Amino acid sequence: MRRVVVIGGSCAGKTTVARRLAEILGVPHIELDALHFGPNWSEASAELLQDRVRAALDAAADGWVVDGNYFGKLGPLVLDRADTIVWLDVPFRTVCRRVLWRTWSRLITRKELWSSGNRERLRDTFGRESIVWYVLRRHRTFEKRWSPRLEGRNVVRVQSNQAIAKMLSSSSVSARQKTPPFVET
Repeated sequence: MRRVVVIGGSCAGKTTVARRLAEILGVPHIELDALHFGPNWSEASAELLQDRVRAALDAAADGWVVDGNYFGKLGPLVLDRADTIVWLDVPFRTVCRRVLWRTWSRLITRKELWSSGNRERLRDTFGRESIVWYVLRRHRTFEKRWSPRLEGRNVVRVQSNQAIAKMLSSSSVSARQKTPPFVET
């Protein structure tokens, strides 16, 4: 396992898991949000995002861990290059708690996102385009949308925080042994 993509709904823990897994495997972490969002929350076009992603993957020839979905703009670009797909399929209550905590903590700390000057704003927190509403609308449809895209691929589906912790702890041993670290949970 050297080319891993971590997918899941918003606030499933993709970035946290991908960052840790990349550290364990000794490969770069590529965050799709950082390649997608520019200043003032501007979004890269599909063509520009594809170019950025190809460049990032090509620059990490020895392996990488990508986090994010963006199938609508990327198609199977990342999935086709991955040898393992980690699907974080955590419960709705978990992502609801995370989105509220993350949004409020970013509001309070004024955390800059992706070195682009973007910050959460109170007036956008509960608007129709907010991450909170996005999670509430989209979480339950993730499986229906993604299952067909994952057929025939090496997928590790983890469905709880405990399973994620177990996967990451087993990865540290397997990374040293250069063998696939997980079993489906």
